[in-house]
Amino acid sequence: MDILSALWGFGDTLVSYVIPFLLVLTVIVFVHELGHFLVARWCGVDISVFSIGFGPEIVGFTDKHDTRWRFSWIPLGGYVKFIDDENAASAQGREAFEKLSEEDKKRSFQGKTLAQRAAIVAAGPIANFLLAIAIFTVMFSLFGQQVTAPNVDVVREGSAAEAAGFKPGDVVLEVDGTRIDNFGEMQRIVSTQPGEELSFLVERDGQEIRLTATPELQEVEDRFGNKVPMGILGIQRNAGASEWTLKREDPLTAMGMAVNQTWFVISHSLGYVYDVIVGRAKPDQLGGPIRIAQVSGQAASLGVLAVVNFAAIISISIGLINLFPIPMLDGGHLLYYAVEAIRGRPLSERSQEVGFRIGLAVVLMLMIFATWNDLIHLSFS
Repeated sequence: MDILSALWGFGDTLVSYVIPFLLVLTVIVFVHELGHFLVARWCGVDISVFSIGFGPEIVGFTDKHDTRWRFSWIPLGGYVKFIDDENAASAQGREAFEKLSEEDKKRSFQGKTLAQRAAIVAAGPIANFLLAIAIFTVMFSLFGQQVTAPNVDVVREGSAAEAAGFKPGDVVLEVDGTRIDNFGEMQRIVSTQPGEELSFLVERDGQEIRLTATPELQEVEDRFGNKVPMGILGIQRNAGASEWTLKREDPLTAMGMAVNQTWFVISHSLGYVYDVIVGRAKPDQLGGPIRIAQVSGQAASLGVLAVVNFAAIISISIGLINLFPIPMLDGGHLLYYAVEAIRGRPLSERSQEVGFRIGLAVVLMLMIFATWNDLIHLSFS
């Protein structure tokens, strides 16, 4: 019975965690690499391989342009390989370039202008951001949001809100100059800025007043038992069923909201990284594949819309990480091109090789650290 229970538990884990994770990751990786692919094709670069995953091929086909489209055994990423690439990491060496015929050199990545190469590299992360904007636009326009007015029904005793002078019956109009239309918008801003002084414009008895409050950093447990640090103001909204409305936006407004939502995720992700670097925040929220798989499974238990919304956030994160100026990542390539633009010539192959080795070491250390965080998170959850 123990063996059967273990097998049943493994099967449940596979369905609940691994499959949603792989579906989300595959879509995001495909869109990222498709960005590189489409701009490279537009610039006239020949592409030999478009791969989802690394390692030996599982299944694939060759299109009329002699590009091999394939799924590979290790599903944690993917790549587009140009005809002058030496490997799947898009390392371009002069030796591989010089082996090409004069005609092939014109269709190689290294044979393109600096602007074209930069556009091809940047297209992957940009595609991730566009995917997130598209998802959010559909969510806001077709499915809408359940919203309620930004009214204050309860002020917790001893909270930051009480210290700031909030009272039941207040209506929050603005937070730090940002107009507030519903209670969820205020929660989103407050939760991501613990320890930061925020200015609130509040309507009370027909009068507008200014209050200043600093959200307290607290660990909040979600429905899955995950403990998440966030800013807490200490006010509650006790809305009845009739006070909630489903708000759908027209496509243009929804797109604007989607752009704002994408920028919100980017800016607060960068803010968190900065806070970790300067010591204002703990790095325990940095997660890797295990944490993503766990959250993917949790999102799947809430339904398709939750998985799609989670995919948008992960797409933004992957696009942003790829823009970090670390050799091995797209941002590292763009850093090299910036140096080339300033110097008027590219860095030597030796310098680039050293940079890539340093970048590989940094990426591996980050992966190990993130995986360690994941394991600690799992052991205490």
